[in-house]
Amino acid sequence: MTTHDGVRMPRRRLLRLGAGLAGLAGVAAACGTAPSAPTPTPPPSGVPPSAPPTTRPSAVPGAPAAEVERRTGGRPEVALTFHGAGDPGLAKKVLTALHDRGAAVTVLAVGTWLQQSPDSARTVTDLGHELGNHTWSHLDVDALPEAAARTEIEKCRDRIAALTGGPGAFFRPSQAQHATARVRVLAAAAGYPTVLSYDVDSRDFTDPGVDAIRRNVRSATAGSVVSMHLGHPETLQAIPGLLDDLAARGLRPVTATQLFA
Repeated sequence: MTTHDGVRMPRRRLLRLGAGLAGLAGVAAACGTAPSAPTPTPPPSGVPPSAPPTTRPSAVPGAPAAEVERRTGGRPEVALTFHGAGDPGLAKKVLTALHDRGAAVTVLAVGTWLQQSPDSARTVTDLGHELGNHTWSHLDVDALPEAAARTEIEKCRDRIAALTGGPGAFFRPSQAQHATARVRVLAAAAGYPTVLSYDVDSRDFTDPGVDAIRRNVRSATAGSVVSMHLGHPETLQAIPGLLDDLAARGLRPVTATQLFA
């Protein structure tokens, strides 16, 4: 054997060195210092090792939720999303008109609306639509102090959970198209990995007339998320023509969950 400096080592010395190293290894093992392979932890009873997770992964602690406003590319679909508030009877008529035409939508509910009209949550889900969180009292959540903003998000979440068994599919900030980084952190901490914005505003809350609502929604393209409101009569009146406009361009209304799947 030749050492790192090129010196030839006698065979007898090499054998003595090997025996000495073996002895040291034995001492280390006897003292408990020899490394050992970790024992694998078995999976929980009844769950195979390859079983996929059954819930959405939690956000990294302290990290903001992702924000989406449209899907790029893909299927010819749009998401009609509705501010959940206003007269429950009118809301039911809007949701029924959509259902009867085969359209599924996302309702971002205000917590006080669900507090005053708890049956509205079932109306949404029974008609095949999905429910999300639009804060408790529809204040300007981006401008609130952190503690107040957290309460707005979590109180609405808890109301939705009490009525449906879950927190809802998405969070949307109130009185703003986009959430601040701080509000997105609070949304993630409350259990919402995604904040749902929009790229098309129907402006139906200004009561601009049926034709104006339809014209505004015509700017939607494949992947768009459209902002609308349940509590306005002109919105109900615009639904049939609005759906005709989308169908004429080959666009199908689906829930936001379906759009981003």
